[in-house]
Amino acid sequence: MMGTAGERFARAVAAQDAATLGALLANPIDFQALTPERHWQAATPDEVAREIILGHWFSAEDEIRELYSVTAGRVLEREHVAYRVRVHRSGRDYLVEQQAYYDTDGARITWMRVPCSGYQPVREERPAPR
Repeated sequence: MMGTAGERFARAVAAQDAATLGALLANPIDFQALTPERHWQAATPDEVAREIILGHWFSAEDEIRELYSVTAGRVLEREHVAYRVRVHRSGRDYLVEQQAYYDTDGARITWMRVPCSGYQPVREERPAPR
């Protein structure tokens, strides 16, 4: 799979693929994230992939229907990826955006900070009444 470590990370999140997520993360990893209701910290790939991302943020009941967008870049020596996923949860569709700033050891992510927009309800566009 081509692309930066951040792009591969976003695709693995969207695929809800714990094995690929875990393989992208160094052990130990310095991971912190901020969601609308909580600050998260982890030190191992399993904590990040299985407990936080796929255990809380996007659980088994959530269906990630689409990787809506992904963009990657750099801020001098720090890498960056921004991605949006469309998630079906409790009978509704939501859009979730996450930004991630990270460092790698060449192959794996060693340091990562992730702020998250939270679940934003998708409102379907309806034609205006005539």
